[in-house]
Amino acid sequence: MTRQNEDIGALEARIGHSFADRGLIGAALTHVSAANGSRRETYQRLEFLGDRVLGLVISQMLYEAFPAADEGELSRRLADLVRKESCAEVALEWGVQAFIRLGESEKQTGAANAAILGDICESIIGAVFLDAGYDAARALVAGAFEARMRSPRRPLRDPKTALQEWAQARGLPTPLYRETARRGPDHAPEFTISVEVAGYRCAEATGFAKRLAEQAAAADFIAREGIDQGDRKGVA
Repeated sequence: MTRQNEDIGALEARIGHSFADRGLIGAALTHVSAANGSRRETYQRLEFLGDRVLGLVISQMLYEAFPAADEGELSRRLADLVRKESCAEVALEWGVQAFIRLGESEKQTGAANAAILGDICESIIGAVFLDAGYDAARALVAGAFEARMRSPRRPLRDPKTALQEWAQARGLPTPLYRETARRGPDHAPEFTISVEVAGYRCAEATGFAKRLAEQAAAADFIAREGIDQGDRKGVA
């Protein structure tokens, strides 16, 4: 259930920032389905800004924390930290689902939607940046992401890259990804993607973006075939 403005203080305490402009946090928590005739009152623009602020802050954190890492390693670490799933996990840790403002069409399942939660995480970062500047946004991001940065929860080589390198090492063609289904509303479609590797059964997965579904399909293939992501030759 959506909380009223007077209860936003509980969320501010969790994220460690009190807003001078409560309108910013209100917009950051408002899905387009709950807009009163204006998308400017929703989180879309703040999510756009927060995505860029998050990328900049994480890039700076990585640059300072891993002085011996090359560009490739830094890029892989960045991609893992800023992916929608990571942002959705942070949003859940903040407890934002109780404060999200949804329209009737989204109230049944929207608050638990990983794509919405990821967007909300980024919109809150954008709102803090506008409310108090870069240092405040960096403090917010560092508090939420530093432990993840120090101890990655997933292999640094993304599943698509790992699968492609594994296939190439075995002399197989590049894995082929196909969209097999699409469902859901236009503003939040859900894609089902299959990955084909010559001589093996297809693996299939679903995600709220084609890229996420492709990565998930590759990960499912890797898990099913027992491929070691640290070994390009995989299993015999």
